[in-house]
Amino acid sequence: MSAPLLRWQFDLTWSLFEVHLQRLEPEDFRWEPAAHCWTMHPDGDGWTPDFAEVEPDPVPVPTLGWVTWHIGWWWSVTLDHLQGRTPRAEVAWPGPGQATVEWLRALRAEWLTVLDRLTDTDLAAPAPFPWRDDPEMTVAHTVGWVNAELMKNAAEIGQLRMLRAAGAGSAP
Repeated sequence: MSAPLLRWQFDLTWSLFEVHLQRLEPEDFRWEPAAHCWTMHPDGDGWTPDFAEVEPDPVPVPTLGWVTWHIGWWWSVTLDHLQGRTPRAEVAWPGPGQATVEWLRALRAEWLTVLDRLTDTDLAAPAPFPWRDDPEMTVAHTVGWVNAELMKNAAEIGQLRMLRAAGAGSAP
């Protein structure tokens, strides 16, 4: 896959995400759409996500805040890997509201810097993340994965935002 095509795919994905980012209200971030959900918890120094190394069954429904933290986590770590930095162990979520929207937009700006400098040789290099030990996976696969993961997360955020705006009932 070529760098221009991956960039086009990312720009399309981001434009669809931006439709929802522009409309987010602070109350959207902690709205719980179900009784069994993952969310973000204030902890005195910031926010702590619900998380498990092994996904529980049934899978908890994430809040919009949790999904934005999740985007920030995987994107920050991916950026660290692709820029040769030591991947961060913790990713701080800015909290409900505009600060998180601006954080995601800043990650986008950093991602565009990475995308714009990638050559076909770079794209053919082994992927440092998220497939650590698979020699078949390349940086192009990582970029494609970022695009797909962002599209999935954008759809989740859009659905949660629209359900809340439509007045869907809160968790029983």
